[in-house]
This record gives sequence, C-alpha cells and structure tokens, in this order.
Amino acid sequence: MSGKTIVFLYLLIMPQLVLAQDECVVLLHGLARMSNAMGELENKLQHAGYKVANVNYPSRRFGISALAADAVGRGLTQCKAMSTDTVHFVTHSLGGILLRVYLKEQNLDELGHVVMLGPPNQGSELVDGLGSVPGFSWFFGPVSRELGTAAGSIVPELGPANFDLGVIAGNSNIFPLFNLLRPGPSDGIITVESTKVDGMKQHLVLPVTHTFMMRNDTVIDHTIHYLKTGSFIPTSW
Repeated sequence: MSGKTIVFLYLLIMPQLVLAQDECVVLLHGLARMSNAMGELENKLQHAGYKVANVNYPSRRFGISALAADAVGRGLTQCKAMSTDTVHFVTHSLGGILLRVYLKEQNLDELGHVVMLGPPNQGSELVDGLGSVPGFSWFFGPVSRELGTAAGSIVPELGPANFDLGVIAGNSNIFPLFNLLRPGPSDGIITVESTKVDGMKQHLVLPVTHTFMMRNDTVIDHTIHYLKTGSFIPTSW
C-alpha cells in the first residue's frame, strides 16, 4: 500500500477534528521568496479553521537576527490583533532558523506547535560550497554568510529545540550536480540530515523538492494534522 493511499484512508476514516476557532498560525517563507509562496498553506489553514498571519519579510536585505525580530514579531502582533489564545508556526527553509533565533531569546507562553519544512537546522552545505562564488553573497544578502555549517555561522550556535517541533524533509532532488556539494539524500537544496535538530518531536521524509514542498498536498495534510494533534499522519498501520 502506497504512502499516499495510507494518508487518504487515514483522513477518510478518522473522526472530524474540531476546528481551531481561537488558534492562529504564523507562516514564515524562505530565503529569496515572498509570502505568496505560502499562499496554498494559508488558504488550507483558513479552511481548517485557523486564523493566519502570512508574514512577508525582506529576506535578502538584513541579517538573521534582525529578520527574526521583525518577521516573528510582526507575526505575533498580527495574531494578537485577531484575539487568539494559541499561536502555531509553519516555516519554510530560512523561516525556521528565524523562529529558532527568536525563541532562543524569547519565551512565548502562547506557543503551540511548530512545523518546519526543509529547515537548514544544521546549517547549509550549499552555502559552504558556493559562498565564495562571485555574486552569491550579493544576490542572497547578509543571511548567506550566516547559514553555513562552519564556525562563525549562526545556526550551529542555536542549540536544541525546546518547543514542540515536527520537521518535514524532502528527498527529491532535481539538481543532481548539487550532490557534489551536499552528500546524502536531499531536497535539492538542504540535505535530509541537515533538517534534523536535537529536541524535535518528529521527523518525516517525503518525496518532495525544497522549492515546491510548501505547496504539496501531502505536506500540507501532514502539517495541519500536526498542528491539530501534535503528530504527523501515521504512514503505516
């Protein structure tokens, strides 16, 4: 039985989950993207009963600490304005690092569940390999110098996740040449291994690419299920 069939049957036979009337989800997109990249997630979360703050932030203009304070802060402000009791986060790529930076300094009593899609939780081997290529840092901005795996990068200093976290990684790589820079299975940008972080509650690998995983129906189904229950949809009986 295929994974898609199992997910479909599970959704078909499971009891209808209660709509999240007083819960808000902050969406944080990735590097060199905009909030419309999370549009499919936004629509389906709203359909599931969540209030949504889909934050657009200038990912190529500032460093990680400044972006974290701005993007996460604005997301929380928007959720507060909607009078919600619980705030969840769904992040893609860099968005997950921004949230980890913010939560290292701030304690959020209203924090619910967090789902990270393709986060470079161990740093990015791609940045290690291409960081010195002319034009790379100019195009991606200050963040590109902080996302590597080596000393001096911000990611290795963040420590374990001390919040309820589920991570979805992709293992579909449409850029085979990038394997020279990133050993092991990857989503084309981030290796599966790099998405892991100590303290995470669950880790799920799906056949999706980094670029489009946040628009994938199966990814979205698992994400919503995690926000509602604290776990991904079982993939085996």
